[in-house]
Amino acid sequence: MPRRAIVLMNLGGPDSLAAVRPFLFNLFNDDAIIALPGLLRSPLAWLIAARRAPLARRIYAEIGGASPLLANTEAQARALEAALGPEHRCFVAMRYWHPLTTETARQVAAWGPDEVVCLPLYPQFSTTTTGSSLAVWRREAQRLGLDIPTRIVCCYPTLPGFVESLATLIRPALKGSGSGPRGPRLLLSAHGLPKKIVQTGDPYQRQVEATAAAVIAALARLGADEWGLDWRVCYQSRVGPLEWIGPSVESEIRRAGAEGVSLVVAPISFVSEHSETLVELDIEYGRLARSCGVPNYRRVATVSVEPVFIAALAELVCDPAASEPMSAGDDRFCRARVTAAAGALR
Repeated sequence: MPRRAIVLMNLGGPDSLAAVRPFLFNLFNDDAIIALPGLLRSPLAWLIAARRAPLARRIYAEIGGASPLLANTEAQARALEAALGPEHRCFVAMRYWHPLTTETARQVAAWGPDEVVCLPLYPQFSTTTTGSSLAVWRREAQRLGLDIPTRIVCCYPTLPGFVESLATLIRPALKGSGSGPRGPRLLLSAHGLPKKIVQTGDPYQRQVEATAAAVIAALARLGADEWGLDWRVCYQSRVGPLEWIGPSVESEIRRAGAEGVSLVVAPISFVSEHSETLVELDIEYGRLARSCGVPNYRRVATVSVEPVFIAALAELVCDPAASEPMSAGDDRFCRARVTAAAGALR
């Protein structure tokens, strides 16, 4: 059996309070985040990182002084290795903090696989996440002369095992969060994105909506329609002055408070716990819900290492039809494909 390396790609997070500022610099110095020439982008990224670092440090201090994302992603890597069996090894490549892509590419080269599969842990494609991570992998692989057949799994917004895992986690939270005859309202939360990025053709919002529709259908199959399935998609983590896609989680919490409706919030664009779930959803939005008079506020866990989700990822890795060869000449190599796929999901 050929040796297969699976590269799990994720955002990354600071591993100490001292790492917060350089992590933020790496984030805002990405041309997929700030589309300016490097001579302008780097000083601006330095300034943004300096201004945002104190608040970000306070956020990470609330969860022990570091991001848990690497540990959670490593757990997913080990679970996926167990599902795939011998001759498979999972590597973690983070976009903005260690292990950075260049470090991971060296590890993959040293292991000597016969094939590489890039598996971003972003279920929905965006040029700002998957596109950026894959472009850096391509560049680093070329720089190292890593001339190994490589496939990419660009997105899986309606992957049955992903959707089933979400629905299975959401159902008991709905059952335990009633607020009178109306029942609870389900907020399916995803990371936000500036509208101008979506308007350039980025398929992220359409794919988030496709995930949400698939989850609601799965909940109906599980019998959750007894609560009426009062639900909506909303977005979190807005930063900066640009107009972002909406509605926001904050506005929906305030609305629920005014209407006296309990809330169940389920993250559908994150597959593991990190600051935006543990601090933003749990602490900050939980505090807002209490202050707004929401009768009951519950947050659903991410799919993490749910066996059905991990098994579905293993199937993606092993199925050539679920991936595509990495192009040798285009940093946006899978954008056209996922844009067409997102259109078909509408």
